[in-house]
Amino acid sequence: MNLSVKDLKVDIATKQIVKGISLSVNDNEFIGLIGPNGSGKSTLLKAIYRVLKPSSGSVFLDGKDMKDINPKTIAKNLAVVSQFNNINFDFKVIDIVLMGRSPHKSLLESENKNDYSIATEALKKVGMDHYSNRSFTSLSGGEKQRVILARALAQEPKILILDEPTNHLDIKYQIEILSLVKNLGICVLAALHDLTLASQYCHKLIVLKDGEIVAEGIPKEIVTSEMIKDVYDIDSYIYTNPITNNISIDYYPSNQY
Repeated sequence: MNLSVKDLKVDIATKQIVKGISLSVNDNEFIGLIGPNGSGKSTLLKAIYRVLKPSSGSVFLDGKDMKDINPKTIAKNLAVVSQFNNINFDFKVIDIVLMGRSPHKSLLESENKNDYSIATEALKKVGMDHYSNRSFTSLSGGEKQRVILARALAQEPKILILDEPTNHLDIKYQIEILSLVKNLGICVLAALHDLTLASQYCHKLIVLKDGEIVAEGIPKEIVTSEMIKDVYDIDSYIYTNPITNNISIDYYPSNQY
């Protein structure tokens, strides 16, 4: 399946936050959106999954405009893990994950053995299967984030949209989650904060600044000290990790060196 965006613009009040962005994500492709706070990453994602209405432009699933697709059909194909997940009801963890099965059920249909199997496997993938019967509200922020990701995996989506999915996670789980996401074999579009991790796990990066794409391509080609200075206004030293052969980045204030 393919997710594509054409000339998307989003205005909030009188300010244009997203300025005519076009992009495409294909099967087995992990695309990272990077850029400083306020660059438009979250707004762009919200417009793609229709929480915000674009001022103009279109979003397509396999060439069909999403506004012409039944919401349940969209939910069967596209899952979202947003940046803020305020679930205050005292549900068990397994019940939260089972919510991901709802696009595959009729209105009053109960979960069956297969649904529980899929939900349990999703929890296992994020390392939370031993919390199955815990209250969701008793979990830490990082644990909640992993459960919400499990709920998205339980949807069995063909496209996964993630907004800062590693927020609140210990570094071990950041690496495990990004590795898991990369190997799902589906379309993944994620807003990411950590440039080094984004460079290590994403097949391609799209750099946003002031609501526009200023660079895109494979990490080793576009992640440069010049780009980081232009977009983030910080000096950096970029090198290849001798163990992983991936990009690593050190930052430093120019007035001290």
